[in-house]
Formats: sequence, structure tokens, C-alpha cells
Amino acid sequence: MISKAPWFLLPFAWAWTGTAVTGFFVIGHDCAHKSFSKNKLVEDIVGTLAFLPLIYPYEPWRFKHDRHHAKTNMLVEDTAWLPVDKEEFDSSPLLRKAIIYGYGPFRPWMSIAHWWLAHFSLKKFRPNEVQRVKISLACVFAFMGIGWPLIIYKAGVVGWIKYWLMPWLGYHFWMSTFTMVHHTAPHIPFKPSEEWNAAQAQLNGTVHCDYPRWIEILCHNINVHIPHHISSRIPSYNLPAAHRSIQENWAKYLNEATWNWRLMRTIMTVCHVYDKEQNYVPFDQLAPEDSQPVAFLKRVMPDYA
Repeated sequence: MISKAPWFLLPFAWAWTGTAVTGFFVIGHDCAHKSFSKNKLVEDIVGTLAFLPLIYPYEPWRFKHDRHHAKTNMLVEDTAWLPVDKEEFDSSPLLRKAIIYGYGPFRPWMSIAHWWLAHFSLKKFRPNEVQRVKISLACVFAFMGIGWPLIIYKAGVVGWIKYWLMPWLGYHFWMSTFTMVHHTAPHIPFKPSEEWNAAQAQLNGTVHCDYPRWIEILCHNINVHIPHHISSRIPSYNLPAAHRSIQENWAKYLNEATWNWRLMRTIMTVCHVYDKEQNYVPFDQLAPEDSQPVAFLKRVMPDYA
């Protein structure tokens, strides 16, 4: 599609391809949860291969993601999106501005920072995890060392941007957006460990979000997310049936949404700094003089579904 599209259709080709390779990530995600195959070796191989075009190290991600499921919506301990800590926000003017941009206009691509900061340092992993982390990192660096030069040799640096970088940025848009929407809303609390309840966090702290059908197909039902958090061993193709069963029995506890401009605008302009009573305090309430990026989002993002 990218090779045949005229220049004015390239953004659509990149968006489609970025969504499709997000499906690669979901296949690797299911391998990490042991919901892809009964054979663990098959899952490790397929998961590693599915992550390679995204230059995502499989084992480091798996170890971090397991902690997300074990500590969902727990302050400090969850490894996915966390509310901003008030002390950190106030600690430095420069850091405050970086946080405002990161949780504001750059939020749909902040998974790039998470990818880089959380997965490539051996110091971030337990001693019994390090060997598997090293193997994954070697695979990723081998892909970069062989795949990238081949792309550049055949298509030049512009070809590398056109065929790899732009779809990769599209993938990270969905990676950031999906993980953000899965557990972020003004009414969904994050709890300190002493107040945290696992059942409440998995059932009531997870959001089921309906996306356009073509996105659901390419991304293998990753946004049918509540049953996945109740039992991560459910295969992706059985998640819709599992969700219908949960609706029949636990509907009053569910958070369900439809992906639209208003949803994204709310998350990006309201869900910022942790507050025990309100759940979130927006940046522009705490630091209005530094919150021009939030004001910009409020001006340009439509407030309709």
C-alpha cells in the first residue's frame, strides 16, 4: 500500500499500516500471556518475532507487563499510565513543563519514552530475568543491525522513513492511546497499596472501549479489555464472548466507552495529577502559567463524540 500510494494518500497508508503492525504487537502480547499456544517455546519464538519489526524487546516487555496485571491501578507500582505525582510535578520548573507536554499534546506518542526508558537497561530487571532480557535485546539489535541497513540500501534514508519510521509512529499512537484509555478516566481511582483491591481494580478500574470495526479486526480485540484483566489466559478471539458474559452478570460494575474526540480530549486535558479525593487535578488548576499546551488542546480538540 505504501509503495503504490500517491504522495497525498501516504498518510492513510501509514495510518493503516501502523494499525496493522499494532496487531503484530497484540499477537506478541497474547504469547506473553500464554493465551496463544499450549507450547511455551512456540509462544516465546512467535512473540519475539512479532515484536521485532517494532524493535520492541519481548522478554523485557513481558516482565514489565506482568507487573501491570499484578498491580493494575496501584499507585507507584503499576507499570502502565500512572497519574502524575504532585511532589514530582512541583520539584522542578523544567520537569513540570516536560510533564505537561508529555501528559498533554505528546501523550499519544509517550509510549516511545516508555519503550526506551523501561526496557533496555539490565538494571531494571531481577537477576533471574536478566538472561532472557539479554536474548531479547540481542534479537532487537540484530534486527536493527540487519533490517535497517537493508531498507536503507534498497530504498535510501527516505525509504527507511517512508516504509518503517512512519508506520512505527502510527503503531506508537495506538500503543499510547490503547493503554491510556484502558485504565484512565476522571472517575477511575488509582489507590495506594494499603487501600488497593485486586478485584475492584481489574473489574472496575478497566475500561471497555469500542473502536471502529476495522481497528478491532486489525488489533485482535485488544480493547475488549475487561475480560482480559479478569483472566489474561483468554485468547483474543474469545474476548467478545467473555465480555458479553460479564455484561450479563456484572454490568453495574463495568466502565464502557466509545472512542471519540471527547474521550481523548477529557483524558488529555483533565487526567493529570493524582489527588486522593478527586482522583485527578488538571495541570491548568495547579500551574496555569505553564499550561499553555493544555489550553491549546482545549481550543483545537472538538468537544463532541
